[in-house]
Amino acid sequence: MLTAVYTLLLYLIQPLIWIRLWHRGKKLPGYRLRWKERYGYCKGKVVPGGIVLHSVSVGETLAAIPLVRALQYQYPDIPITVTTMTPTGSERAQSAFGKNVSHVYLPYDLPSAINRFLDTAAPRLMIIMETELWPNIIHILHRRHIPLIIANARLSERSAKRYQRIGNELAELLQKISCIAAQNSEDAERFKALGAKPEQVAVTGSLKFDISVTPELAARAVALRRQWAPHRPVWIAASTHEGEERIILETHRQLLEQFPTLLLILVPRHPERFQSVKELAEKLAFEPLMRSNNQVPSATTQVLIGDTMGELMLLYGIADIAFVGGSLVERGGHNPLEPSAHAIPVIMGPHIWNFKDICGRLEQAQGLITVADQAALYHEMVQLLTDSDLRKYYGLHAVDVLHQNQGALQQLLHIVEPYLNAQSH
Repeated sequence: MLTAVYTLLLYLIQPLIWIRLWHRGKKLPGYRLRWKERYGYCKGKVVPGGIVLHSVSVGETLAAIPLVRALQYQYPDIPITVTTMTPTGSERAQSAFGKNVSHVYLPYDLPSAINRFLDTAAPRLMIIMETELWPNIIHILHRRHIPLIIANARLSERSAKRYQRIGNELAELLQKISCIAAQNSEDAERFKALGAKPEQVAVTGSLKFDISVTPELAARAVALRRQWAPHRPVWIAASTHEGEERIILETHRQLLEQFPTLLLILVPRHPERFQSVKELAEKLAFEPLMRSNNQVPSATTQVLIGDTMGELMLLYGIADIAFVGGSLVERGGHNPLEPSAHAIPVIMGPHIWNFKDICGRLEQAQGLITVADQAALYHEMVQLLTDSDLRKYYGLHAVDVLHQNQGALQQLLHIVEPYLNAQSH
């Protein structure tokens, strides 16, 4: 009954969705393109009969990269289609995989659109990253006997409480999923409490730990560091949101009094905000250099804005200290493991619920510094910039946590195997 009401409402609000897409397209033109894909029209864009992997946006797409590469290596004859919902996720998928995988937007959760998409893609398996529980997709995949795995699944207490209101219908929905590969035992227990059967749920750990700095990336980072800042300290504030950039820039201004050669690399989370962040920096009397200009920062450059896509891991490799955004404002934080992979100290604000488990492990091992506000951020930055041994201490603990928790990828491949090998090629 609830699914029928949900579906009806979803059809009724489509005009509002078009208005929203058009409005968002003012800042990010990608939202105004490829609307047909959002309704399942993708003939000629996907290779049928393979794996469809869905990752909503940039964060999930980054976590999916090692999984997609491992699937390509292990099943070279099985085509892969990566679907996203956002233009930034789309861009990340295309730059990560190029022509080796198909890429389209996942259609809205309307039965007509989903059926149209599945008729064209005809997947033998669908993998959804993290926790996108779309009722119609789940029902239709189950009806068509197409296995569905939720990989890297997480379910916060907050979300679990919201889902509890649906009760029996949610339990019925969860039981149509072939496997829920949870990031940790707490997530697994929440899924079971909502109605998933114990045999459906596995604890694999987080795929986000299965990242590494390739020798090529390390070499590029070293070369850029020599070019940009051979004799000056560098800190990066990455994946920042509105409200955070001002805090970061004001902290940087304070730090320059004590560390006059300090360079800040500032990377806003959303591309549509690059310009407004540049204007904010100018308003605060900086002369920011945009990374997309491909200019080498001069000795007097104090702020470089990372306004390119797909370079965050590279930019982390240039820095001595990283602040990870979405955490000083109430956004739940972004991935602290990317800077950890470079063995540099990681600082975050108090709002880290998106990465609660990972941040907990890092903090426990003294691989993460949590700050409450701007004053605390300034204090920790002074400590770290003054003491290279302290930087090394936090950096090594951070990378240790990363290495100790790897292995989710292998467990996921083990889960996927029977679904792919049981079917004829």
